[in-house]
Amino acid sequence: MKETIYLDHAATTPMTQEVIDVMTQALNENYGNASSIHQLGKKNRVLIDHARQTMAESIGAKATEMIITSGGTESDNTAILKTAERFADRGKHIITTQIEHPAVLNPMEYLETKGFEVTYLPVDEKGKITVEQIKEAIRPDTILLSIMYGNNEVGSILPIQEIGAYLKELDQNIVFHTDAVQAYGTMEIDVEALNVDLLSVSAHKMNGPKGIGFLYVRDGINIPSLLLGGDQENKHRAGTENIPAILAFQKAIEIHQENKEKYYNHLMKLKKTFIQLMDEAEVEYSVNGDIDHSLPHVLSLCIPAVRSDMLLIQMDLRGVALSAGSACTAGTIEPSHVLTAMFGEDAIEIDHTIRFSFGVGTTETEIEKTVEILKEVTKK
Repeated sequence: MKETIYLDHAATTPMTQEVIDVMTQALNENYGNASSIHQLGKKNRVLIDHARQTMAESIGAKATEMIITSGGTESDNTAILKTAERFADRGKHIITTQIEHPAVLNPMEYLETKGFEVTYLPVDEKGKITVEQIKEAIRPDTILLSIMYGNNEVGSILPIQEIGAYLKELDQNIVFHTDAVQAYGTMEIDVEALNVDLLSVSAHKMNGPKGIGFLYVRDGINIPSLLLGGDQENKHRAGTENIPAILAFQKAIEIHQENKEKYYNHLMKLKKTFIQLMDEAEVEYSVNGDIDHSLPHVLSLCIPAVRSDMLLIQMDLRGVALSAGSACTAGTIEPSHVLTAMFGEDAIEIDHTIRFSFGVGTTETEIEKTVEILKEVTKK
């Protein structure tokens, strides 16, 4: 079987061998329950504390502000549902955007059934919003803003720092959450510079294992636990700790932190090279989003020559793994809510968009081969 060219890193990333080695060793050796009082348990408690510190330092936070979760979905659900529950006495108005991940949009829809009112901000054709939209949407009863850092389908980066600065100046006690799942590991993130109160992260988007992530919760927010059970995570998240995944996530963070500038430059070069090769190959396309100000690893293209579903099949048969958009909505008959928000229901982009997403292990040779195959398929 021929080797696959994997260009779907926005869906999930392969674990590096170093991360796999750490996880494998932990599966063999670190089986003790961290809540137990014997030596095996105490050893794992210390390891979790070290991992938590690594997670915190990667975003400029304190270890006491970190809740280790099962990943992005749990982090988003906790941030949104529990903030709404905690501060419902202040008001029941929430602001988000039309292009959020389903892990944000579905909790919002649930809250609407419970009497909350949600404002879904529209985006422009670059997949962006403005601070002015936020200013106009905020009301006296607004208690929460949930705005993603970078979009998983088109890579657009939203003005989180500018929104955070405005909210700090406004001083209305509005909780500010950002879903940074797609941005973490490729972008520099500092919670103090961003002025966010809650921030969601998942390990499998940056060469860590699936089923592990964290939620940053700024000191003083004090939202209740989503899961009811034991007193793990300082009573913020019930459930026996997944030691092997936590240690593997820590290793993935350490690798990315040591190489973050190199990784960013590598991904940006791949994106620019891809566009250059597409121009040279004379493949007709248009870029969805803003290529100059977007996540470095995500490139969304509208290719008019072939429908996206057919193009995905043809590319897959030739050994190139791609996506038409979010893996979390793949297989559904519904069009991309992100592309619909950007272009409208009848736009050509809806049925002719392919997402290319690169990883730290992606090579220029793989990019060259992909464009060659793409030229062949579209010409036919």
